[in-house]
This record gives sequence, structure tokens and C-alpha cells, in this order.
Amino acid sequence: MIAHVYARAAASTLISDVIVATDDERIREAVERCGGTARLTKATHRSGTDRLAELASALDCDVIVNVQGDEPLLDPRMIDDLIAPLAANPDVPMSTLRRPITNAHDWTSPDVVKVVVDQHDFALYFSRSPIPFDARRPRSAGPVHDAAASPSMGHKHIGLYAYRREFLLTLAALPPTRLEQLESLEQLRALEHGYRIQVPETAFDSVGVDTPADLERVRRLTAVAETSGHDER
Repeated sequence: MIAHVYARAAASTLISDVIVATDDERIREAVERCGGTARLTKATHRSGTDRLAELASALDCDVIVNVQGDEPLLDPRMIDDLIAPLAANPDVPMSTLRRPITNAHDWTSPDVVKVVVDQHDFALYFSRSPIPFDARRPRSAGPVHDAAASPSMGHKHIGLYAYRREFLLTLAALPPTRLEQLESLEQLRALEHGYRIQVPETAFDSVGVDTPADLERVRRLTAVAETSGHDER
């Protein structure tokens, strides 16, 4: 899986280098076997952000992209979409991605993080609950089963991040916050401390592998892509 993610990240047109940060010697060896670069970090980090910050402290760069190792269907163009806000506006410290929710399962699943943004695509809030709530919908209507029938159905958050290096080091040094811990969402730490996160919409999607069912879905999609010669989501 890590080899798939590494290759796809390296195919982005806007990044100069790909480095895997891990505390597991087996992952380092797997990356190096496929010709990649990996750095061992401390095993005591509380989060991926903290692990990335350890690596960033020794790098000479302006922007750092955080790609999770469990995103084997990552489209390299998503990284380009992610970096675009920081390239366009020097005042943007951090960015991530969103795309419309198109099915009731994603809308109600706590494993699919939802995000709402302002009129300039800056995040207002991230949640595992369905947001925004449609107060116009009759209370007697019951749960939403058809995405097309609910224009209020919001946006799925895609867990890729781009940071300005100095901001990443600042963020990692901040104490965890109440909402971050309540929702188990690291990005809320930035919002609760008053920092902005720009969240552009992307046309591409990915499938994170968090459960055995996710792994089976990725295997099926990968097999279809290899048979047809292109990705299918």
C-alpha cells in the first residue's frame, strides 16, 4: 500500500520531493525497496501532525504536504488542488480539500468527516456529524436516503493537508483543544486557536483504508483499474 501512495504522490506536478515519515522500520524498508526515501521519527508522537513537524524541522522548504499512507487511490492532481491556495495567497497558512457528498451512507457515517466553509472557501467547522443541518426539512421526513433529494447535503472532507513550514511547526507546538479531542479531528486545533484553513473543492476522490471493508474496496477498485487501464472510483 505504501508503495502505491508513494508513487502517486511523486506524480504530482507541484512537489519537488517525497519523503515518508515513520517510526516503523518495516515501513522504511518497504519504501526503500521501491526506490523511495523514508526517515525514521520518534515513536512517541501523539499525531501525524507532530510526526510531520519533526521531519519539517530539518527540511529547507516553504510548503509541506501531508499525505496519509493509507490513501492508495490518491490522484496526484489532488495534491495540485491542495497546494493551489497557498501558491495564490501568501496569507493562507494551511489548506485541505473537500468534495460534495453524493450518498446517504457518507452523509450519516461518523467515519466520513464533513466540513462547512464560508464564501471564500475557508473552513467554519469540521465534524463527524452531518453538517449543515437543514432546518427547512420536515422533522417527520426521516433520514435522508437519496442525496439528490437533499440539496443541503454537504461536503466530505478529504484528509490531505498542505502547510507553510513555519505554521506547521507552530501548530504542532500548540496544546490539543477541546473540540479536537471531542471529535478526534486534529484540524480543529488550528480553528480553535484562531487560524484559518482554506478548503477548495476538488473533482477527485480517494478511499482511505481504515477498516477491513475499506481494504477490500480498494483491492476491488485497484483490480478494475489495472484491468481497464485507468482508475475507477
